[in-house]
Amino acid sequence: MGMTARSPTGDADGDVVEDFIRDGVHRFDQPLDATACSRLLADIRATRRFDGSLFLSQAEFDADPQHLGVNPRPGRNLLEWFEHRLGFVERAPHIVDALTALLGPDYRVLNKKVVCGVPASAVPPWLKARIHGAPVNNLGAYVRPRYRDVTYFYGIDFHQDLIDHREREADFVTLYVYLHPVTRRDAPLFLLEGSHRLGGSIFPHDLTRTGLDLWRYRNGWHGQETVRQSVLTGDTGFAAIWHACTLHGTQPDAADHERISLRYLIARGRGPSAGIDAVNATLKGPLSLPQTRADLAADGSAAIRANTVLKA
Repeated sequence: MGMTARSPTGDADGDVVEDFIRDGVHRFDQPLDATACSRLLADIRATRRFDGSLFLSQAEFDADPQHLGVNPRPGRNLLEWFEHRLGFVERAPHIVDALTALLGPDYRVLNKKVVCGVPASAVPPWLKARIHGAPVNNLGAYVRPRYRDVTYFYGIDFHQDLIDHREREADFVTLYVYLHPVTRRDAPLFLLEGSHRLGGSIFPHDLTRTGLDLWRYRNGWHGQETVRQSVLTGDTGFAAIWHACTLHGTQPDAADHERISLRYLIARGRGPSAGIDAVNATLKGPLSLPQTRADLAADGSAAIRANTVLKA
C-alpha cells in the first residue's frame, strides 16, 4: 500500500511545513486529474445504488445490532478493487512533493478508503430518528454487510483523526480528495485552522462559538486557542492534507446526491528527520493519548447526544 516518493522540487507546495505549523492544514492549489477522478467516481457508483437500499431495516438491525467492526478493512475495502487506478493521486508530483516534505521520502500509507456522505433522502426515517443528535453518525452499523467496504456518514462532529489511534504519536497526516465538485450543500469538510496547536485531546472537544467563523477551543491545562473555521469546498480533484490533531467535521449532506471522496492516512517514514517533526515541536499539548474518546458505550453505540458542528 505504498506510494512512490521522491525528493521535493521546491515548487508552490514547498511551503507545506509552514502551512502545517501555522494552520495544521495545506490546500493544494493544483487539482488532481479531473478525468481520472470522474472515471473512478463512475466506477464506484456502478457498484451500488447510494440510496435507501444500502440500509438494513429497523427490524433487521434491532434483531442483531452490531456497532463494532463495521468499517472497511483489508479484504473488505472497495478501493482495493481500484488499486491500479490510483496513480493519479499517489504519483501526482505535487502530492508526492508535499508528503515527502512533511513525512520524509519513505512515507507509508496506513489506510485508504472511499468515504461517502449519504444524502438525507437516502437515510430511512427510523434511522434519522435513531441517530439524531449523535456526535459521530458513522452509518456502518446500519448498512447491509455486503456494502461495508465503504465508510458512510451523515454528519460527524469536530474531531481529530488521532481519535482512532490510541497511544500512537501524531506522526501521520490525512489526505482527502473530492472526486466531484463539492459545495456547501454537499457535506464539505469544516476545519478549524490552528486547532492542532493544542495537541491531542479527548473527543468530544471543548468548543464555544465566538464569532461568525471563530471558535474558542480549550484543551484542559494545555490552554486554549481562538481558531478560525474554514469550509473545504472545491471542484473535481480538490485535495487537502491536515495534521492528525486538526479538528474537522461535517454537517449532514443537504444535497440530493451522495458525496464521494477518497481518504488516505499517511505516516512519517523512518528517516532521522522530517517536516512533521518541526510541526510537532510547536504543539502545546500531547502528541499521543491513552484514551481518545468518551462518547461511546461498551458496545460501540453512542452514549451521548451532542453535536457542535451543527452550529457551524
